[in-house]
Amino acid sequence: MTNPRAIGRSFLLCVALSANAQTPASSAPPINAVTPAWQIAAGGHMEFEVASVRPDDGEFKPPSFALSADDWFREPSGRFHADFALPTYIEFAYKLWLTGSERDVMMAGIPESARKQRYDIEATAPLHATKDQYRLMMQALLAERFGLKVHWENREIPVLAMELEKPGQTGPKLIPHSQGPACDSTPGPDVFPTVCDANAAMPKGQLWLAGSRATTPALLAHFLGMVGASSFANNRPVVDRTGLTGLWDYTLLSAPAPRGGAEPTDAPEPGPTALEAIHEQLGLKLRPTRAIVPLLIVDHVEKPAAN
Repeated sequence: MTNPRAIGRSFLLCVALSANAQTPASSAPPINAVTPAWQIAAGGHMEFEVASVRPDDGEFKPPSFALSADDWFREPSGRFHADFALPTYIEFAYKLWLTGSERDVMMAGIPESARKQRYDIEATAPLHATKDQYRLMMQALLAERFGLKVHWENREIPVLAMELEKPGQTGPKLIPHSQGPACDSTPGPDVFPTVCDANAAMPKGQLWLAGSRATTPALLAHFLGMVGASSFANNRPVVDRTGLTGLWDYTLLSAPAPRGGAEPTDAPEPGPTALEAIHEQLGLKLRPTRAIVPLLIVDHVEKPAAN
């Protein structure tokens, strides 16, 4: 969980995760002209005041803040730094939280070398810019320096539908945010995570503790897609079909994901698997189905000029 992609996209590492599925694709409304609400609220086009972009093959350097799709943010006093490959910057700029399969679709027409090369970006931004405004500045930088061109498509793809195990009832570790501590209160020692708007994860003994406060069901679904990719070999995005509304707090305590290539053993797991924890603690199930989802497609990208 400490690799660059996890730091940039998914979690804050604390030590230191509707439409009917049978609707035909032809009936989905066009989305190319729809500007996301977050982008409108952020104020439209913005640019960094000064920015440098350099290829980096050296040691990874942590970013100024997590380039994640959640809203957790620590303002870096106008000094932005990150060290990722192009897909991470695109996902940050457009506020996406993608599974591996979605990322493959997004970058399908782009050479493998362009997907893997890391770029060290240092930039100066207006003081007190919000995280979403940094996204807008990154959109402008990608278009100017990388010649990035994208479009949106509605596609019907395999997904996992996140549903309630019992109608109208969540599990003991998924509660309305109004029943938990307020975001502006001082968190007690048992409150996790200590800040709102973040998807956080940390080791807890032999187990792995993840959670979020004041999150939406849609973001929870995205997070479970990331959990599935590492814990139960799922490469499908997870879509919210719970019918839940408003903001929610949750924690998820499970056995850590097996390391890649690890052979199964007869030793008992130290705790519930991720799927068991999702069922027992959150009161949710993940049902395989198909759904129409909007996907960002990269049409063109080029190697940035030296600066």
